[in-house]
Amino acid sequence: MLDPMADALPAARPGPLSRLAPPLALMALIFLLSAQPDLSTGLGTWDLILRKGAHMAEFGLLWWLLWRATGHRHPLLAATATVLYGASDEWHQSFVEGRVGTPVDVLVDAAGVALAWVLSTRRRPARTQRIRV
Repeated sequence: MLDPMADALPAARPGPLSRLAPPLALMALIFLLSAQPDLSTGLGTWDLILRKGAHMAEFGLLWWLLWRATGHRHPLLAATATVLYGASDEWHQSFVEGRVGTPVDVLVDAAGVALAWVLSTRRRPARTQRIRV
C-alpha cells in the first residue's frame, strides 16, 4: 500500500512578510492610540492602573511578536527593538496635545517586555504518552 504522506510537500516556512506583519500591525495600532489627545476614562486611580497594565500588555505582546518574527532565536534583539519603540512612542506623545511622554512609561513598557520574556521561558510539564494496546 502506498504511503499517502510520501507525496506530501514539506511544510513551507513563513516568509518575512508573514512574520513581520503582526508586529508591524501592533506598532501601527500603538502609534494611532498615542496620537489620541486624551485616553482618560475618568476612573481615577483605576484609570492609571488600567492604562499602565495596557502598556505592559501591549509592549509584552510586541516583544513576543518580534521574537517570533526572528524565529524565537533573538530575544535580546526583540527586547531592544521593543523598548526603543516604547521610547519613540513616548517621544511621539510629547508632540500630541493633551499627552505627555514620560520616561516612567518607557520603564513600564520594559517591565512588560521582561514579564513576557520570563513567561515565555516557563516550561510546560511533559505530557506522559499513552500506550495504545
